[in-house]
Amino acid sequence: MTRAHAWFCVALTIALTVYGQFIVKWQVLKAGPLPAGSGQRAHYIWQLLLNPWVISAFAAAFLASVTWMLAMTRLPLSEAYPLTALVFICVVFGGAYAFAEPLSTARIAGVLLIVIGLVIGSRW
Repeated sequence: MTRAHAWFCVALTIALTVYGQFIVKWQVLKAGPLPAGSGQRAHYIWQLLLNPWVISAFAAAFLASVTWMLAMTRLPLSEAYPLTALVFICVVFGGAYAFAEPLSTARIAGVLLIVIGLVIGSRW
């Protein structure tokens, strides 16, 4: 595997992780609020676990782990891992877009700090 392939694996890791987060959020919203009773909660969780979309999110998490392992065969952890912060950036802005989650000034400032950290940290 070349370094270019390894960086592609890092990108896949990020994409698969973001996919999983959005799918789980979407399906939890679709399922409604968590019931009060413990038996109802168990049924609620069981229904989510059997949901094909949620299963696909688990599969994405597994594949993200595999692509990460592949990336680690060629890249130093200290170079590749900081890029996983892109997951946070994608989830913050994607959550605002897809789920109408609040996008406050403080949250945007936090994302900008992450971006600054990525730029500084990536200058190896």
